[in-house]
Amino acid sequence: MAGGAARRVAVIGGGMVGVCAATWLQRDGHSVFIVEPGNPGEGASFGNAGCFNGSSVTPVAMPGVIHNVPRWLKDPLGPLSLRWNYLPSILPYLVRFVRAGTPEKVHQQARALRPLLAPTVKLARELARDAGAEDLIHQRGHLYVYRSPESLAKDGLAWALRRENGVEVDEFDADELRQLEPVLSRDYVRGLLVRENGHTSNPHRLVSRLVENFVRNGGEVVRAHALGFHLDGGGRLTSVQTDAGDLPADAAVVCAGAHSRPLAAALGDRVPLETERGYHLMIRDPEVMPRIPTADADGKFVATPMELGLRFAGTVELAGLKAAPDWRRSRMLLEQGRRMLPGLAADHAEDRISVWMGHRPSMPDSLPALGRSRRSPDVVYAFGHGHVGMTAAPMTGKVVAELVSGQPASIDIGPFDPGRFR
Repeated sequence: MAGGAARRVAVIGGGMVGVCAATWLQRDGHSVFIVEPGNPGEGASFGNAGCFNGSSVTPVAMPGVIHNVPRWLKDPLGPLSLRWNYLPSILPYLVRFVRAGTPEKVHQQARALRPLLAPTVKLARELARDAGAEDLIHQRGHLYVYRSPESLAKDGLAWALRRENGVEVDEFDADELRQLEPVLSRDYVRGLLVRENGHTSNPHRLVSRLVENFVRNGGEVVRAHALGFHLDGGGRLTSVQTDAGDLPADAAVVCAGAHSRPLAAALGDRVPLETERGYHLMIRDPEVMPRIPTADADGKFVATPMELGLRFAGTVELAGLKAAPDWRRSRMLLEQGRRMLPGLAADHAEDRISVWMGHRPSMPDSLPALGRSRRSPDVVYAFGHGHVGMTAAPMTGKVVAELVSGQPASIDIGPFDPGRFR
């Protein structure tokens, strides 16, 4: 092992990022424990669209995004909504968000994201294979569908960013789209397929299998809330402070998703982390289901075929960590899904439908915080992946293990510097 002897490492957070980090660290010979107050994989990792999309290099903040803010404020059920009472709290974040959306910056952000995301299917399969869960990883591509040429033209920059970063795209006209996915509405006139992308048919079961394998190999899951860190006079980590007591550790990884900001603040790092609240709706035993995960470009949602049924996931709500869910946003996904897939029943029994809301940990420039903390070289940050947490987790975990082990990172993590907003 480069950089010295094995270390006792605390991984704070039991989502996909944390479990991948713990697995890579364990592979490198470290003694690893996960600190997680709930059950691993039951946060944002539970309810996402399940996609491993190496092509997802387009930032959320794109040029011209400021012109959308008034519409977001007026439409509580739009693809991106903002609750009025949360506006004062999120205003500094929104200022940074808008500033991140210049043409020059979005090209830089896309270039930075591609190495983090591109290896996702390969690395996810490697981790899943070791855990006996390779059956949960599929590579059928990801399909984006449009109802008009004009709608596709509006996404011109997004597709240019993908192509200039090595993403290969196959285009389909209306007739070809019918042959590719016969269950889709005939309202769609164009489709773009990215074949390199993959998905999992059960995100929660995938994380659970990875955790089981981690425990089989000697890892431990500690049910506790992490509260902070104890450092010695030289800034070296001695233990992680939790509500279950102090846990001795000589390295730690913060990957607690949307709850990571207070932990970073405890080490003097002011990180502009927000939650983009996402919703999903599941239909058990649907009448029809696409074979390929399919994104409606106008509605900003994804239909993913899964073991337990059909999942519609998407939309963004800016309302913080504490506000109650607005379940109308999940029901809106059902209405949109029926327009995408006309073969779905006009009405489903309630026992076949489930809804969910979770917190995407998001940074204003769509780049995660990945690197060492300001106060201690023993604490590594790995949070803020926004819409690409599942996709970025395998490579993020690998980079984390490299940093803890004193090895050079496999990719350039300079753009992800946690201190870039100081």
